[in-house]
This record gives sequence, C-alpha cells and structure tokens, in this order.
Amino acid sequence: MKIVQITAGAGGRICGSCLHDNALVRALVARGRDAMLVPAYVPTTTDEVNVAEPRIVCGGLNVWLQEHVPLFRHTPWWLDRLFDARGLLTMLSSQTGETKPADLGGLTASTLAGEAGHQRKEVEKLARWLADDVRPDIVHLSNALLVGLARRVKEATGAKIVCSLSGEDIFVEQISEPHYGEVRRLLQERSRDVDRFVALNHSFAGFMAGYLGVPGDEIAVIPHGVDLAGYPADPPDLATRRAARGGRVVVGSLARLCPEKGLDQLIRAVALLGGSHDVELVAAGATSAAEAPYLAACRRLAADLGVADRFTWLGQVDRAGKLGLLNTCDVFAMPTAHPEAKGLPVIEAMAAGVPVVAPRHGAFPELLDGVAGLLHVPNDPAELAGTLRAVLDDPARAAGLGAAGHARVRERHTFATMAVGHERMYEELLP
Repeated sequence: MKIVQITAGAGGRICGSCLHDNALVRALVARGRDAMLVPAYVPTTTDEVNVAEPRIVCGGLNVWLQEHVPLFRHTPWWLDRLFDARGLLTMLSSQTGETKPADLGGLTASTLAGEAGHQRKEVEKLARWLADDVRPDIVHLSNALLVGLARRVKEATGAKIVCSLSGEDIFVEQISEPHYGEVRRLLQERSRDVDRFVALNHSFAGFMAGYLGVPGDEIAVIPHGVDLAGYPADPPDLATRRAARGGRVVVGSLARLCPEKGLDQLIRAVALLGGSHDVELVAAGATSAAEAPYLAACRRLAADLGVADRFTWLGQVDRAGKLGLLNTCDVFAMPTAHPEAKGLPVIEAMAAGVPVVAPRHGAFPELLDGVAGLLHVPNDPAELAGTLRAVLDDPARAAGLGAAGHARVRERHTFATMAVGHERMYEELLP
C-alpha cells in the first residue's frame, strides 16, 4: 500500500496541519508503511524532524500567477518549473504574512474548481506525476480546501482519496461575497469526490458533516498522536516546581497568534488572578505580520490591566522551546474563542503532565472531560480566571489532573495509536 500525504505549507510558520501530517507520515514509516509527505504551495514547517519530499506540487507562485495573469495559464511546463524552485518559494512565502483570508476569495474558489479552474495546469501536473512516477493507492489531502484536486487525481491514478478536516471553516467564514457563496458551493460539490474524511474528534466531525453536506459515516475520527521523545516518562512533581519559584505560578499557553485563539482573554484572566496569586503568563506560537496589530493590542491590554511585567510572548518556538515552556508552567490554558478543530497543544501539555484549562466547546470536552483537565464557559475571562484558580488553589487536584492527562496521552494519543487508526481506515477503502 503506497500512501501519499499532500500537505499545504504555511510559509515558514508552524501550523497544526503541518505538525499533524508530518507526525502521521513519520509514524507510518516507523511502522514499515510506504508513505511520503508532499508539500503543496510552499514548503512545510514543523518543530520535529521534517520528512517532507523536496518536490513542491501546485507551487504557490504558479498558482498565484495563473489566477491573476491569464498568460501563465498557457505557459509551457518547463517554464513553470523555474517558479517552483524551493528557495524561491521559501523566500516569497516569508513575505506573505500580511495576506488575509478575505483577500483570497477568488483564488480559493478557483483552486476548489480543480481541473475546471484557473490552476488546471497545476492539477494536471500533479495528477500525471502521481500516475506515472508514484502510483499511490491512497492520496491523503491535508484539508478540505484541497478537495479540488481529488477528481482529477482519482481519474489519473485510481487511488482512493482521503481528506483531513482541520478547521477550514475559520478561513472560509472570513471570505466575503461574491466569492463566499461560490466557495461554499464548490466545497460541497467537490467533497463528493472524496472517499473518506477524517477528523481528530467527534465534535468537529459532526460539524463538518453538515458544513460539507456529507454523510456522517463518511467521516472517520482518529485522534492525533504525539512523539513522546523528550516528554517526562512520569508525571512531574508540580508542587516542587512551584515551590522552587518561591510560590509564583506560571500559566502557559501555546497557539498561533490570532484572535480566535484567545490570548487577549487569557491576559484578562491573569489580571483577575493577580489579587490572589503571584501569577505570570508565558505564551508562544506562530506569528505572522498580519497579526502584528493583534499582538500590539494584547501588549496594550496587559499594560492597561497592570500585568505587562507578568506577560511574556515568546513568538514561534522550536521543539526545545516548546518542551521548555511545558516543563516550567503550573497550568496550561488554550481559551479559543472559536470551537477548536484540533487542540494539539492541549495534547502536548497533557503529555508533559501539566493540568489543562480549556473552554467547553470544540475538541476540548472530548480531550479533557473533567478528568485530564477542567472546562470553562467559552469567551468569559472571569469564568476562565475562576477555573484557573480552582487548579492553582488545590495542589492535590492539580497533580491529579496532570497525572490523568499524562496517562491519557499514553493510552490514546501516541504515534502508534494514530498510525494504526489510519492504517485500518486505508485498508477499509482498498479492495
């Protein structure tokens, strides 16, 4: 069984889809499967060993030129290859940080149209390469915004098409008319070309069944698995960790910098905790130029609330930086304003034995269910502060939550459990 995972790169920023897909291919290969990770648009970025192929399909520069300059829809393939150079795409992708979903409505609709869109040449290149050189049995797309590739790839290769669901609705709902309606229509139409969707939790699976107009039984649920190398084999002694700081408590957070991840809410909650605890907030995550105003607003908010000296923003961190953050905090919070589709940082905090506080929506009730962490009312900083206080005021409870999360990851969220779940799904699809 030959498996090809096609993953949209994120322009030098670490994103949940890149992390998940890279981890999945690593896990499959470790189990002896013939699997490869192929970047689309731009190179992928991850904080682990990157197993992506050097080749980039549907190169981002060609996709953009074919959308905006009609001449490039007809140029010879040999000329297109000049624009697919990895170094060029890496350099250009680093300059696109100010691009917003609202600016990409027409391009999104065109790529969803696949072989009927302006990027039909890129779709054909991919289909022919897969059919002639790779000969896959399974082609796994990283998100539903790639379903425009499915029809032509299936025709050319005979492969079964799988598509992960990765929070696409957040992007789509920022697109305005006249493109929004066309994007929604094409998403539903082209989703019929997919043989199986896969979500990381039942909550998002149920939501996307309605959003894409597909039967619920066509969406498998396979939780994310983490590489446990570097994580503590036993739950940490949280009381000793806290005492070593003289009683100061650290609230940690790890998420892409954007309003929907709720950093501003966490700053407000920490300010509310300040009267009863010596508390510090340390947060990290991928940052783009488009979100610089939001970071500036968060800094101003911290200053206005009198906690500027207790708020540290680390920016994008590598694996060592991520593990360092998780190994120093007393409680982890991810107060997303929008229901979370993945929640990978919460799984990583659980793997580190840190008690988690998260909103009662999206992926979190399934991940935590009051055993591995506590849930709070979404978009309510006062409720968030009270839930954090419930952990910080009860060291025994904090230790119990951390230990339960630590055990749950090793039971449900390992490389092996993730790989086995996908292997079974792939095998069900093949004759």
